[in-house]
Amino acid sequence: MSLTSLRSLSSRAIKATNSSSALQYSARWYTAASSPAKFATIDESPRVKAQMAFGREASAAAHNAHGELRYDWQKEEIDAIYHSPIMELLYHGANVHRLHFDPLAVQQCTLLSIKTGGCSEDCKYCPQSSHHSTVVKAQKMLDTGEVLEAARAAKAAGSTRFCMGAAWRDLAGRKSNFKKIVGFVKEIRAMDMEVCCTLGMLNDEQAGQLKEAGLTAYNHNLDTSREYYPKIITTRSYDERLETISKVRDAGISVCSGGIIGLGETDTDRVGMLHTLSTMPSHPESVPVNALLAVEGTPLEKQEPVKVWDMVRMIATARIVMPKTMIRLSAGRVRFTEPEQALCFMAGANSIFTGDKLLTTPNNKFNADQQMFDTLGLVPKAASFKVDLTEPSHSHSDEKSCCGSKHA
Repeated sequence: MSLTSLRSLSSRAIKATNSSSALQYSARWYTAASSPAKFATIDESPRVKAQMAFGREASAAAHNAHGELRYDWQKEEIDAIYHSPIMELLYHGANVHRLHFDPLAVQQCTLLSIKTGGCSEDCKYCPQSSHHSTVVKAQKMLDTGEVLEAARAAKAAGSTRFCMGAAWRDLAGRKSNFKKIVGFVKEIRAMDMEVCCTLGMLNDEQAGQLKEAGLTAYNHNLDTSREYYPKIITTRSYDERLETISKVRDAGISVCSGGIIGLGETDTDRVGMLHTLSTMPSHPESVPVNALLAVEGTPLEKQEPVKVWDMVRMIATARIVMPKTMIRLSAGRVRFTEPEQALCFMAGANSIFTGDKLLTTPNNKFNADQQMFDTLGLVPKAASFKVDLTEPSHSHSDEKSCCGSKHA
């Protein structure tokens, strides 16, 4: 996102008074409580019985819409949920969503590219890769003033989470830049915003420094299934991604990890990625669901746009198998109409990225998002710095790898 765009966003921010009144209105119907059943939901058991009375067996979505945390999902179970009739899947994803979240609250996040282009990785979808010939050219890292001004503008525009992305494979040989980033994290966290970074692979020391600086979350996407991954990226292994996620978790930083659909993968690959995420020792705090925006000059420039029903299936399935995770409607949202985005929120998405760019690709305009919030009755979700994605009775299995079953 450009600084000019962020200044523009700031001038058109969602007014705090409007947000407050909307939240009060929402609270009339959705009241917080300590039990998981915070919000109005429907008892599932009569629903299952009714389906059987209609002469058909209840869907896998219906059978698994209990909202309890599980870490032992089988691929076959997730596959059955994913392939439930779309109306069933949408309904039960929405119902599980209400067990743990205010269904009207959607977090607004801002993602800024602090180091653009020239990346040594060969990700086939990415215009920032030095392996591809695109309009994106390598740039130096933004200076402190530019980054902090962008963060302040994002906060004024209603964002409660500020994410910084750098087009790097890892942080090797980048001590001075990393030191600056640690400073960025401290300054932005002091603004009472959640802070997220995506900087490539980390070592334990770097993860520890980011934690000490106050980093809320670290993004490191799986992108796709283990099986399809080598067809998209060859310069970094799937296990290296899992190892970075493990280092982030061990440092006490929340994990943000999801993927992209529309890369040419199959439904089996989508289910495989969700299986890896949902069988980690603790579910990621955030799962971004991205729809590919094909960019000219990349190997995937001819890919067909993702259909909204594919997004709904991914979001609703992710919500059912990871009920307490933030499901972030991320890149590619710009292609979906307001009613189509409403379906994604109904299915269980509760976060968007605002601003005219996501790193280097187009995003929805601020005015359009503000209008959507008004039309759908959505309210801004406040920042959250304490995330509990485990049940008191849950203990990590010694037989499972640090990031779930590596070869599931």
